[in-house]
Amino acid sequence: MQEEMLYTPEELAGKLKLSKYTVYEMIKRGDIQAHHIGRSIRISESQLELYFMSIRKSENVYDAEIISDGDEKYAVTNGVKICISTDLEGKVKVSVRPEDIILSAGPLISSARNVMKGRVTDIVSDSKCARVMLDVGVPMTVSITNRSLKEMDIKAGDDLYAVFKTMAVKVIK
Repeated sequence: MQEEMLYTPEELAGKLKLSKYTVYEMIKRGDIQAHHIGRSIRISESQLELYFMSIRKSENVYDAEIISDGDEKYAVTNGVKICISTDLEGKVKVSVRPEDIILSAGPLISSARNVMKGRVTDIVSDSKCARVMLDVGVPMTVSITNRSLKEMDIKAGDDLYAVFKTMAVKVIK
């Protein structure tokens, strides 16, 4: 298992191009979580990723509990089991980028471990892409091209399958 990178507030300030005083203030306000080790403060990669997710208002981010079922590990959120690959245990946050999810009209036989049937609740389309909101037991946003939206004739109320690989799921403590 690879050890997680830890940053001092000064190192993080350099990485984010901020002053060290700004980073200390962000920690004090609770914007960024930090480890207090003796009199030292360290910020892990996971804590930095959580901060970025909170400011980006990331989609498809879920609070979950990790369970094992045979050789497989799952993050369970609202009764929905998401197949994951991690050494972490207990309560975590999991996320799947909308761009990493494939929509299928039927169950897809593939190497992807996550195949979830859901109902289209909303569609938002602009000149670049379409964002399809799917209820698979938890709300899930999927980004597809407008061409795919048109060719698949996707409408609110349609039943579709969200398909994504285990490795596409980011797991953070």
